[in-house]
Amino acid sequence: MEAETLQQGKAGIPGEAKKVLKQIEARKARYRRKLIVSFSMLILFMTATLVVLGLDFKFMLKWLPFILEGGGYTLLVASLAITLACFLAVIGALGRLSKNPVLNSIATAYVSLIRGTPLLVQVYMWYLALPQIGKSLEELGITGVQRLLTLPAVPAGILALGVCYGAYMTETVRAGIQSIKIGQTEAAKALGMTNTQTMKRVIFPQALMVIIPPVSNDFIAMIKDSSLVSLMGVWELSYRAIKIGRRYFQSLEMLILVALIYWVMCALLQLVQEKIETYMARGDRRT
Repeated sequence: MEAETLQQGKAGIPGEAKKVLKQIEARKARYRRKLIVSFSMLILFMTATLVVLGLDFKFMLKWLPFILEGGGYTLLVASLAITLACFLAVIGALGRLSKNPVLNSIATAYVSLIRGTPLLVQVYMWYLALPQIGKSLEELGITGVQRLLTLPAVPAGILALGVCYGAYMTETVRAGIQSIKIGQTEAAKALGMTNTQTMKRVIFPQALMVIIPPVSNDFIAMIKDSSLVSLMGVWELSYRAIKIGRRYFQSLEMLILVALIYWVMCALLQLVQEKIETYMARGDRRT
């Protein structure tokens, strides 16, 4: 599609400009070739290093299907957690921007507390400490709370990741909303729109252009941080690799294998992110 558009545009371009375009295209082609060669050499060097270290590639291939089965848990946890994080981020950002002191203080406390504590501690809080809170509440006469607050490993991991990333993304959403010029709000109010309508129809659609790229980065980071749920016994990628590595005393093979799987997953997500950003940038130029 881009090539067709470029060819159509060249029809009305003067001769000198065509030469410049050809030079730019040639430079890009040379850069792509050098990039492919460099990347191929890097892969060959890494492969040679692994061979020198004496890795058992047959062992890695044997357990590859088993390790890949854990990718489903990894994607499930990360996808549900990023959905929760987006919801909390929007609510938190609106709270941070609110002129209501109660809402503002709650949102500020949430962001400060979560960003000020390690994610690992938060994971254990949801999984290990929450049942103890339920027990204390039952001792005060509130029945059935301990069972409700005793979460399985997967829901606890989703909540831990979602709540943690929601705090970081709150600031992203807030910055995106504040990046829209005040004139947009004033124009919407001049047309008789309410605050809710202004945010929904004018501010937020434009803020998405700023919000989506960092949120995509957060999702890629969450894919890697989802390995923390292995500490709760969830059979995701890392947990399976560690278990097999310890059982057969071949942890190096399993850890390298799972690292490569994470690398491929994140690389594919980065390609998707670049496509989304290119599409959004094209739409921004049209406007």
